[in-house]
Amino acid sequence: MLKNKSADVAVKALTAALLCVSLLLTFSPSDYYIFDKFDTYNPIFIICQWVKKSGLLLLPLAAFYRKKCCSDVAKYLLPVFTVVSLFTYGSFFDVTMLTETASPADKVYASINEFMPIAVHKGLFFAEAGLILAACIALFLRDGFKVRLKSYIFLPAAVIAVTPLNVFENFYNESLYDNRSPEFIADSPLLFKSFSLWHLLVLAILVGFTLGCYFFLRRKDRKLQNDYLAAMAIILLIQYHSKDSVVMGDGYNVYTTVFACIPLFICNIGVYAACLSVFLKKRTLYSIAFFVHAAGALTVFAYFGDRISNYGIFCGYSILYFCTTHCLLFVLSVMPTALRHYKFRPKDAIIPLIYYCAVIVVAALSSALVTSASMTFTYDGYTLQEDEWLYPNYAFTQKNPLPIPEPKLFVKIWRCDMNIAYLAILYAVYVGLFYAMNGAYYAILAIGKRAARTATSENEGNAAIPASDGEIITPAQNETESEAAPSSDE
Repeated sequence: MLKNKSADVAVKALTAALLCVSLLLTFSPSDYYIFDKFDTYNPIFIICQWVKKSGLLLLPLAAFYRKKCCSDVAKYLLPVFTVVSLFTYGSFFDVTMLTETASPADKVYASINEFMPIAVHKGLFFAEAGLILAACIALFLRDGFKVRLKSYIFLPAAVIAVTPLNVFENFYNESLYDNRSPEFIADSPLLFKSFSLWHLLVLAILVGFTLGCYFFLRRKDRKLQNDYLAAMAIILLIQYHSKDSVVMGDGYNVYTTVFACIPLFICNIGVYAACLSVFLKKRTLYSIAFFVHAAGALTVFAYFGDRISNYGIFCGYSILYFCTTHCLLFVLSVMPTALRHYKFRPKDAIIPLIYYCAVIVVAALSSALVTSASMTFTYDGYTLQEDEWLYPNYAFTQKNPLPIPEPKLFVKIWRCDMNIAYLAILYAVYVGLFYAMNGAYYAILAIGKRAARTATSENEGNAAIPASDGEIITPAQNETESEAAPSSDE
């Protein structure tokens, strides 16, 4: 018993260390750079790296959620691919954007991005491999050598869930697509534009995925619901941090430097808020995710912006990453409420409103500081010009994206003028969107209750209480669920 407990602690500690090392590795350009270059790097190594990414999903579920199926797959499969990767990495560590053909500005950006010395990169890579092997040994000690063959049914799902989204770029001609070039082929049928067929398809996928998750989970017990939500949260974090490497390698949308990885955009910081709400089950986190980030994720699906056509085709990394992460973010933000793990109350909006005000202020300050600093960035005697200065993705606090005039009230922050009148308007607009979605939530709730009352009146003598999602639950069931529901601190 003591041995099993020690092994359990070891599994958790090793998995936590693995996640930290893997996070640091995403800040090396090569981490995801290789997945769209099967013709350049060893395909065997690329496949090994892909399977190792699935370990970032399997091991946390095995360690912290005691999922036997994940343990069975991880302890026998991951060591094989990990060991093979140690002998096939080839020129993996030599990836650099500081090439002879790079423009002077790109060399400046690369000098910023490639802050991790090769020795550190190699050390982290081998440490990751060692931690995977050690965690698998600890799983053998904790769970034994016996496995269920049916556990391997989950292997394809795990590998697909962590698919490097730039892998699809191996299947079309590079001349068709350059996510940094404004000279993108404007008449390509693959081009993603707002209000196009691809846009409608994305909206349909969002609706279908949300409803599919709800109807799949609603009949499962609370523990299984939490397990599935945790798995989705881990997948979201893996896919979200893939951007760290891609932005420094091939670029993501119009962003090419590590400063774009600072999570201060509404949906970027929302990834952490929504995932933590699922992991920690705290009322405050649930309210922030539901009130702020569900609306934030939903609004970007309504309008992607005028420049989205420069970001690529529907099967390019930029679009796939954007849609995948925002779909997961929306589902994780609304599903705890839909499944009645948490019931939003009007007074719960107070902390989220303060939180988002703080986010906008910090984002504005950070954006101004990054832009100001970039005015002096140099490499090999070249200094960035005005049209090359950095405006991170959270620079929406600096620049009004719409052709609408706004009142002027500027404050100097280092070298940038910040229009605090625009910030106030921006905050008010977002608050309006938050309350609009909240109103829609209560409207749907009212419709469900009315339908439930109608059904109840047709069955006199069968006393029941309408549930928030339109189901009928008896008073005894309601009392049981209330006792099982989390308190304000859970």
